[in-house]
Amino acid sequence: MSRVRSDLWHLAAGLGGVALVTLFFTRWLPISNAAIVATSFLLVVLLVAATSRLAVAIATSIGAMLSLNFFFLPPVGTFTIADPQNWVALFAFLTVSLVASNLSAVARARTREAVGRRDELARLFDLSRDILSMSDSREAMTTLARAVARRFDLEFVAIALPTGGTWDVVEAGGRRVTLEPRQLSDAFAKAQSSYEFDAYARTYAGHEELEIDGRRVRLVPLRVGTRPVGLLAATGRPIEPGTLDTLAGVVAIAIERAQFLEERKASDLTRQSEALKSALLASLAHDLRTPLTTIRVAAANLRTGPLSDDARIEQSDLILAEAERLTRLFENILAMAGIDAGAVPAEPRWTHPSEIIEAARAQVEHTIRQHRVEVSVDQDVPVRLDPRLTATATAYLLENAAKYAPAGSVIEIRARVHAAGLDLAVRDHGPGIAAADLPHLFERFYRGASAKPGVSGTGMGLAIARGLLAVEQGRVWAENCSDGGAMFTIAVPAATKVSPVALSPAT
Repeated sequence: MSRVRSDLWHLAAGLGGVALVTLFFTRWLPISNAAIVATSFLLVVLLVAATSRLAVAIATSIGAMLSLNFFFLPPVGTFTIADPQNWVALFAFLTVSLVASNLSAVARARTREAVGRRDELARLFDLSRDILSMSDSREAMTTLARAVARRFDLEFVAIALPTGGTWDVVEAGGRRVTLEPRQLSDAFAKAQSSYEFDAYARTYAGHEELEIDGRRVRLVPLRVGTRPVGLLAATGRPIEPGTLDTLAGVVAIAIERAQFLEERKASDLTRQSEALKSALLASLAHDLRTPLTTIRVAAANLRTGPLSDDARIEQSDLILAEAERLTRLFENILAMAGIDAGAVPAEPRWTHPSEIIEAARAQVEHTIRQHRVEVSVDQDVPVRLDPRLTATATAYLLENAAKYAPAGSVIEIRARVHAAGLDLAVRDHGPGIAAADLPHLFERFYRGASAKPGVSGTGMGLAIARGLLAVEQGRVWAENCSDGGAMFTIAVPAATKVSPVALSPAT
């Protein structure tokens, strides 16, 4: 309707131009040279042909011819032509105007076609750029359908993939169209049975048009190479068959890419899982063999003849220390499994920082007994958090400090309550952390190239500490101190029983 209205406006403008030229040469500038008048009329016809369709230009040409005959060719005032030469001039004018109108219409049509193809190419380029940002397989299908509908301004888009005897259909667009599985299966069967290229339409075989819910829906095969893998359904703005076939090819490539990324992700996860299993088995083999050997030797010593009280106590302490080491190892394994399964709940309650520190020290009492522990609590005011998780994470930091700091050195524990929660820092006076190890400290099974030879451990402790703190929205980080040693800091968000105004925020 809007196009018809536009044609009527252009026709009125063209006939109005003819009328103005006629008035100009009959009232304001009377001339008898028909060639000048014909050239002026031809100019009007060319202007109309350059801005409207061919039918409008032809109607304007006929109007100009009739006006030229009636007002300027003798006998004036009639449609009779007395001089045969004027017949030649009149038909020459009509022929020139029609040919010029046709050429102008063809030029405009070619321009529109070129602009349309440029726009379609730009849409395909934008869609290809969208495809490069897609990753996850299922989400990729939804994102892809939305991108096609948005980039090509379509009312409805569906990507249909066969899954056994059914169809997995992902839809997008503002309109909903019901696609029957039977219709999809019939169209897919035709695409599988033929692979021919139509050079005129620039399409491969398998295109289907269906009338569904009063809408014309086009079905195009999604091909990877020569093999159809699904169907693309679209309705709305008309798209050239060749462009639609190219669009289906781009969508098929996107589907194949998404599936490849999904397979690569699964492969990476499998490879990582195997690496973790190998690292865990190697660590367990080492950490189980050493304490078991020590326990067996100490037990044998206790059975071989009478021992002095000091020797018996020494052997008993050795057995207890190694048993505690084994217990700690299995606790680490269970804690890591619980974190991975999301089975570690947070149970916040009111507690004091000093209670958390004491609980942490009790968990690793045998490990830190060769070190002097200094505790500093700025304000021992109640905080609401999970003391079990926080104390266990702190215990892992104490254990790590005791392993890598020289025997007899000081381990400092500092607690600070502030408006945002609780900070706990554990500092040792050991060799510090190598710069290459800092980014990887909290990765599971990572021990670092600078780990002390002979120091037992699976590399799970710091990873477990980070996982436990994450359950209560806390975090942990490590840094080297300027005067030597390393410091690990825990920050746990918590409510306090002291007004936040009285507490300075964490820095």
